[in-house]
Amino acid sequence: MNTPFPNPRISFFLPALAGGGAERAMLHLAQGLAERGFPTDLVLAKAEGDYLSHVSASVRVVDLKSRSPVVVSKTIALRRYLQQEQPAVLFSALDILSSAIWAQRLAGVSTRIVMCVQTHLSRQFRNHQPNTMGKVRPLLVRWFYPWADAIVAASRGVAEDVSEMTGVPIDRIQVIYNPVVTPEVLQNMQARINHPWFAPGEPPVILGVGRLVSQKDFPTLIDAFAQLRQQRAVRLMILGEGEDRPQLEAQIRQLGLEQDVALPGFVENPYAYMAHAQVFALSSIFEGFGNVVAEAMATGTSIVSTDCESGPAEILMDGKYGKLVPVGDARALADAIATTLDHPTNPEVLKQRAQAFSLDCVVNQYINVLHRLLEKEGLQTVRTHCVYSDPA
Repeated sequence: MNTPFPNPRISFFLPALAGGGAERAMLHLAQGLAERGFPTDLVLAKAEGDYLSHVSASVRVVDLKSRSPVVVSKTIALRRYLQQEQPAVLFSALDILSSAIWAQRLAGVSTRIVMCVQTHLSRQFRNHQPNTMGKVRPLLVRWFYPWADAIVAASRGVAEDVSEMTGVPIDRIQVIYNPVVTPEVLQNMQARINHPWFAPGEPPVILGVGRLVSQKDFPTLIDAFAQLRQQRAVRLMILGEGEDRPQLEAQIRQLGLEQDVALPGFVENPYAYMAHAQVFALSSIFEGFGNVVAEAMATGTSIVSTDCESGPAEILMDGKYGKLVPVGDARALADAIATTLDHPTNPEVLKQRAQAFSLDCVVNQYINVLHRLLEKEGLQTVRTHCVYSDPA
């Protein structure tokens, strides 16, 4: 439903459109707001990445063409954009260095800045950035995130982490789950798969999806699968690409699993694979939300996940909609997958739960954020709400 009066311009700021969950979530939001009648810009430090071809015609792509040093270049370019276009609100994601906040200050415009935090920042800094910048970035978050007009976190766990890091009261941080269940996802999950593993009569397939990086801890999933494979005929497929591919391939060879484990790389339509798998497994050390868990849930496929910080336990409601196991525990992961294969969750219950993460539901919540930010400026949007009832 479009609003009955002209809407203000809204912008989304991202480094690029690489094939990650945060980029996909922001792309969905931009398209969802554009469909509601908001003039919407997708402002990219560099217009590149796997999802660039997925941007709908209703969203204008602005390429800042940042150069090295990237932080300085993108801040200056973003300041220039804000001075020229003066959007009412700029949503900024993957912006650890607070470029959006600095660009707004330097531009001297009234644009409201919303920092959209998509990951568990303290875990990211602690586990993956041990260098000097890894020590500086938490300080930058602590100093500058409180300057934002609003902060939106992708899960309660992320909100608690940001509050602890910045001193911003938890009640000032809005928790809005990511919009992962879109009409395109629902359509794409119906597609056929030509891979022979999904033919009738073949052993069940355990599916993992994500970048092949240490955060996703696919070595533990492979170890768990090796234990499960000793008990029954099963196969493991991991969709995604990344720097850890050589190590994972070496582990698969060492365990003698070449015939039963496949790493097809990045797949344009992972949802069809989710729909045809018997179990979806997430082995991450940490997440911000865990988009793939909600996406797999929307296909009706049973789920096993690590109880990592943060997101999956919230999606699965502390184990109500799928089994949760300790991080890094291959034995527990193997046992949970085996139990789930024997006692799958009702697909219709999972699909109904997944509606809490639908595009319409989440866009409604973001419009309410816009309303609160802009009503002081005399601009108007329509308040909306999302009604969700627990299916169980």
